[in-house]
Amino acid sequence: MENKPTKLSDEILKEIEEMGENHIMTSIETPLRDDAFELSNEEKIARIQEYFEKIMHTLGLDLTDDSLQGTPKRVAKLFVNELFKGLSPETKPSMSTFENKYNYKQMLVEKNITVYSNCEHHFLPIVGKCHLAYIPNGKVIGLSKMNRIVDYYSRRPQVQERLALQILHEMKQALNTEDVAVYIDAEHMCVSSRGVSDQSSSTVTVEYSGKFTEENTRNEFLAYIKEPLK
Repeated sequence: MENKPTKLSDEILKEIEEMGENHIMTSIETPLRDDAFELSNEEKIARIQEYFEKIMHTLGLDLTDDSLQGTPKRVAKLFVNELFKGLSPETKPSMSTFENKYNYKQMLVEKNITVYSNCEHHFLPIVGKCHLAYIPNGKVIGLSKMNRIVDYYSRRPQVQERLALQILHEMKQALNTEDVAVYIDAEHMCVSSRGVSDQSSSTVTVEYSGKFTEENTRNEFLAYIKEPLK
């Protein structure tokens, strides 16, 4: 059953608008309805195509033009299959780990993992890099899995603080260790292309757990990620 919007008071609407302008999140979990996965991807694409066609029509665009005719479907497929594919549990990568047979006990750092997400307040891109580290306990994880888990949580409407926390918690759970660090440095198009239109700033969010809350370990991690590429 499709949820119908409820009428909100002017005060509540103002509060909601201010929350979005200040990029405030309400939960570590991505806000999803209970019926979020009742529709198939094909059904979602069909609905979004219909809705986006109405948006384009409202903007005054001529949908009979050869260049615009296919845009609603292209956008719908982009939303479901690419930009927001991280909303679906089916796309979550397997977090298989391996026994640490070679007894590696030092910090492992994966630098410059691409972050491509979208701000949940304006649906504009968030683009940057994630630096991810952990200290093995009894398990290690394949390097590409770290890239994939960053991409999975990025591919949904996001707030950067939540993204860092979701990645941290996923790594801790997969590796059965508290010793994890996440550092994200990203540009927000909702800052650079609208409102204040500041095109030179970026946002940094950092989450430390376990040994990374200790100054020496934290400083070692920060030194590694600031080293130039060889």
